[in-house]
Amino acid sequence: MKRAWLINIAKWIGLSPETVGGLIKTILIIIVIWLIRWGMLRVINRQFGDDAQRKYFARRTVTYTLTVIAFLLIGRLWVSGLRNLGTFFGLLSAGVAVALGDLLSSFVGWIFIFLRRPYDVGDRIEIDGQMGDVIDIRLFNTYLMECGHWVDADQSTGRTLMIPNGYVFKKHIANFTQGFDFIWDEIPVQVTFESDWKRARDILTEISDRICMPMSKDARSQIHRASGKHMIVFKKLTPIVYTTVKDSGIMLTIRYLTPPRQRRGNATKIWEAILDAFANEPKIDLAYPTQRAFFNFVEGKPDTMPKNSD
Repeated sequence: MKRAWLINIAKWIGLSPETVGGLIKTILIIIVIWLIRWGMLRVINRQFGDDAQRKYFARRTVTYTLTVIAFLLIGRLWVSGLRNLGTFFGLLSAGVAVALGDLLSSFVGWIFIFLRRPYDVGDRIEIDGQMGDVIDIRLFNTYLMECGHWVDADQSTGRTLMIPNGYVFKKHIANFTQGFDFIWDEIPVQVTFESDWKRARDILTEISDRICMPMSKDARSQIHRASGKHMIVFKKLTPIVYTTVKDSGIMLTIRYLTPPRQRRGNATKIWEAILDAFANEPKIDLAYPTQRAFFNFVEGKPDTMPKNSD
């Protein structure tokens, strides 16, 4: 026999007593699961203290486990409350198709991220033009600590970005750290045409070898470890200096490997060494955009000077 209060509530809101009873049980399940999660998170915070990494993974495990339990309990409750399973799945698919398309895409994206690992917590990625370090992966969204924009050398801006997990199916993803924890960086150094560019090139080669060679050795060992998973092939991992000519002078470009998060620090070391070395070289000057007058009769080569008409 139905309780009188349940029947009265059902009549008042226009639903059947079975539906009202299911709603009440669903709310109770959510409250109980939330209280269990709250208590377990407090225990985790006390247990791990300042260990942020272990605390994060423990909190994520508890949250996902209790979420699955809640879905199973609530699903079993409502499936048993319907007359047949076909009706349940018909209503579910219709509701998902109309109202929950984006949420379903993000949830399936979370499953894909969990199984295939295109990125993980701690990786630096770029997705849909947004770059940052992954700080959390939840059921529907991935959270990034933003890098770049108005901050040079891809350092953190302090802003948190929320990216839907469904983007893994729609957007290109660049992972800076997975498999091979190095990127190529280039430092352009331009000297004047009058400078001894060969001497400048030798100085840059010595500086880049001294500062960057240890990183190249680490990169080589990483390639050997990652070769079983990814087809990563680099013929040359050591630093190299390229030479080209620009409007304002001769461009010498240092190309070297660096960990993504050390890019700015390594560039600073290289530039400081360059400035110190060039300060002691009287035949080397850094170039910059200028205007000058060129007198061919004075500065030109003899064979390129115009001939007298007489």
